[in-house]
Amino acid sequence: MQDSDHDSGPESGRRGRRGGGSETRAALLTAARAAFIEHGYDGATVRGIAGRAGVDPAMVRHWFGDKKGLFTTAVALPVEPGRILAVLLDGPVERLAERMLRAFLSTWDSAGGGEFTALMRSLSTGEQAARLLREFLTTTLLEPLLRSLEVDRRELRAALCGSQLVGLGMMRYVVRLEPLDSTEHETIVTAVAPNLQHYLTGRLDPT
Repeated sequence: MQDSDHDSGPESGRRGRRGGGSETRAALLTAARAAFIEHGYDGATVRGIAGRAGVDPAMVRHWFGDKKGLFTTAVALPVEPGRILAVLLDGPVERLAERMLRAFLSTWDSAGGGEFTALMRSLSTGEQAARLLREFLTTTLLEPLLRSLEVDRRELRAALCGSQLVGLGMMRYVVRLEPLDSTEHETIVTAVAPNLQHYLTGRLDPT
């Protein structure tokens, strides 16, 4: 069983453990990155991360709210899964892809590509960044979204959606391919949404 995000446990009273300052936050992020890389999102636990950082597990709630919040911050993407899921599900299912593209483009543009660009560039250097990106897109974002839609073949749909979003982000923010780099959001949404919508809710098996 996974630890809840408010585990306190017997370790909370040990002497020598860090308090609640910024040093604790930094230690948790360092430990979380290592744990998520080694064990994946599902395998990493709040208690294990806190133990690695030498802090009380309650500090995860204090600084990040829960494991998803810790993961999002550790991966350093400016997208909080719970918040964006609420946005994506607020509207007609047949326009879900449009909302998804607008949300991602607005987030990425507001950060100037930012953390996404850094993570994408690091993909070529090894498996660690690739695993973090996979966990973010599938485990914490796309799979919960697809479960709520009650569609079939969720793993394949998540992979296809991920390929569309990562490909768009790579070309716009890393390669900076023109005219895609400077194209306004609504033109991109109009062009890309039909394909992404098919991945989300359309029929995938051959007729």
